Parts: sequence; C-alpha cells; structure tokens
Amino acid sequence: MMKYLLEPAKWLMILCCLAGSGVVVRAQEPLTLRQAIRQALDSNPEAKLASVGTKEAAAGAALARTQYLPQVSFTEDISGGNDPVYVFGAKLRQNQFTQADFNLESLNKPEPLSNFATRLSGQWLAFDSFKTQKTVKSADLMKKSAASSAEAANQKVVLDVVQAYQSVLFAERQIEIAQHELETAEALLSSVDDHVKAGLAVESDRMSAQVSVAARKQALIAAQGERELSWSQLSMAMGEPELPATKLKPIEPHDFPQADLQQELSAAAKTRSDLNAVGQAREAQAAAVTAARLSFGPRINAYGNWEGDRQTFAGSGGHNWVAGVQIGIDLTPFAKREQLKRESAVKEQVDAQLTAYQHQVRLQVTQAHIQKQTAHLSLQTARAAIDQATESLRILRNRYGAGLATITDLLRAEDAERESQNNYWRAVYGNAVAYAQLLFATGSLTPDKAEELQ
Repeated sequence: MMKYLLEPAKWLMILCCLAGSGVVVRAQEPLTLRQAIRQALDSNPEAKLASVGTKEAAAGAALARTQYLPQVSFTEDISGGNDPVYVFGAKLRQNQFTQADFNLESLNKPEPLSNFATRLSGQWLAFDSFKTQKTVKSADLMKKSAASSAEAANQKVVLDVVQAYQSVLFAERQIEIAQHELETAEALLSSVDDHVKAGLAVESDRMSAQVSVAARKQALIAAQGERELSWSQLSMAMGEPELPATKLKPIEPHDFPQADLQQELSAAAKTRSDLNAVGQAREAQAAAVTAARLSFGPRINAYGNWEGDRQTFAGSGGHNWVAGVQIGIDLTPFAKREQLKRESAVKEQVDAQLTAYQHQVRLQVTQAHIQKQTAHLSLQTARAAIDQATESLRILRNRYGAGLATITDLLRAEDAERESQNNYWRAVYGNAVAYAQLLFATGSLTPDKAEELQ
C-alpha cells in the first residue's frame, strides 16, 4: 500500500526534474544577433531617448494645429456692492431696472446689490495672412525630422550591438585558440621531458618549453579578460548592464556583396536617416522664416460673448450677447522684425549644418567602402595564411620528432600558426563589422539587414 502511495510523488519529482531541465536547456540556447538587436531597441537608453524625441515633435505638431480651433471659455462671476455705476449696470443686465430706479437719490446712493453672472465667450482667428499654415507646416516637418533622427539613432544602436557581438565572438575564438595552444604546449613540454630523459634533448629545450607553457597561460588569461570586457560592452549596448554572460550564435565567414562607390554615395544621399533629418529641419526652418514674414500682415478675429445675470445663484434674471469681427495690423512691429532676423539666422545655420553633414556622410561612406574592401582582401589572405601555417607546423613537428629541427624552430612555427589563427578570425569578424559599418554609412543598417551577417 505504501508503495502505491509513493508512486505519484515519484512521478511528480520526475516531471519537476524534466521541467527544470527543459528550462535550463532553453536558458542555454545561443543568443542570436537578431535577439540582441531586438533587446537593444527595446531597452537601450539611446533608443528610448530617440522615441521620446519623436513623441515630443508629434505633440508640437498637434499643438501647432490647435491655432485653427476657436477658443471658448466659461466663467461664473459673483459680485456685490453699492457703486452707482455697478448697481445701474447690474440691474439693467438682470432685467430688474424700473421707473423708480431713475430717482436721483437711488441713482446717487443705491442700495447694495448682488450679481451672479454666467458668461460664455469665444474667439477665433479667422485670418492671419497664412502665418498659421506656415507654422503648422514647420511643425510637421520637424515631426518628420524627429522620426528620421530616431531612425538614425536606432541604426547606431544596431551598429553598436553588431560591433560588441562580433567582439565577444572574436574573444571566444581567442579563448579556444589559447586553450588549444596551451594543451599543445603542455604536450610539447611532456615530449621534451621524455627527450631530455632519453638524452635526445638538453635542459635548455625543457626551459624553452616551460616558457612557452607560461606564455600560453598568460594568453589564455588575457583572452578570458577580453571576453568579459566584450560581454560588458554587449550588455550595455543591449540596455541590460546586469545581463549574465551566455553563449552566442557564431557568425560564419561570409563574402558580402561588393558595390560601386558612386552607387553607395547615391544610396546614402537618399536613405541616410540623419541626413534626411537635417534636410527636413532645413525645410522646417524655411517655413518658420516665411511664417515670421507673414506675421507683419493683417489679422481678422471673430469673437462672441453670452452673459446671464441674476441677483441670486438660482434665481431668474436677464441675459445678453455680443458678437463681432476685429481687423488689426501691427503699426510698430519691432519685436516681429527681430523675430524675423532670428529665424533667418537659424536658417543660415541649418543650411551650413546640412552642407557640413553632406560632406561628412560622403567621407564616412568613402571610408566604409575602403575598409570593406580591405577587410575582404584581408580575409582572403588570412585563409591562405592559415593553411600555410598549419602545414608548416605539421612538417616541423615531424622534423622535431625525427631530431631534424630544434625546439626553437618548433616554437616559432607554433607561434606563427597561432598568429595565423588569430589573424583569420580577426579578419572574419572584421569583415562582418566592416560590412555593417558600410550599411550604417549608407543608411541601410536595419535589423533585417543586420540579420544577414549571421
């Protein structure tokens, strides 16, 4: 009986263990570049700041449109007094004026009177020489500029993630190479010990092998430290400084597409988000200058007012209304002149900024194009070098085993092989980063495009 009672508990423990192990397996799944980018766009402060800037500009555009709307207000006024003019007017508005109120004694020394006045008033800017239309246009363009700036900020976040991700992968490759070289150096030290004992090598050979082991240990420690630093950079780029280190999905060597420099420059001029943002800001400022000029023109305002007056809050009384149109023009527009000068100066500043940005973008695209070509050629060279270094090391190992090479020759070959391994993976990841930088320079480094790196 006890056996059957314990059976469900046993199965429950098994299921919990399986469930727990499933969580561990999922937690150990490699972090892909796309996942890292998605996390960064959600959590990185720079991305959040750009998003807030877009919201602010959208609110500014909506605020500018409120100038088209009428302004309506409601007031409830409670007053009292015996001022002759006040009492006379209040009685008229309350429809309480009688023949007896024309008595001179009543006019000069009236009894105190209370008045409860309810007012609805409104006004509407019917025409302002099209200044409002230009102001709204300027605000709309600034909204577009903010959206373009946000897109540029997001692309910068994507680039930072790509560079940090590649840095972590390269550091992990360095650790693998350093571990392999350490194992090889320790195996060589053991072999040298056997040669020394057999009288086939001298003590200096053993000391050289020991130095090599120590150097490999130092290289491994340095690689592990570099990996920790690279992970810190990646976690910061993702907006998660406390994110624990996890396995990354490797990025395999790629031969990325080549393009003509002029094509890349043309693409950047059209798709570079920060360049578009400055261009849109320039158009917005031009509209602001026009709005400042139009402010000198005439304005037409329509207005209306309804008022109800009574002696008590809930009592009856009289009501009246007034409506009209105002036409006005500023005869001393000194402030408007200075405002026009200010807006014109800002326009010149934005013009100069746009020109400087165009030159800067051209330089960035040219640099990225050259770096991409250099990285591609470096990868091809590194592929050939690693094969040559591996074959040279194999030959020297055989020669050392046959007593035809010295320990110095063998250690030198191992250094060359390790260096070729590091150079190869540096070229692999450098090629990917160079391609990402070129995409960023041309304004096309989107999350989907970045995924092509993996």
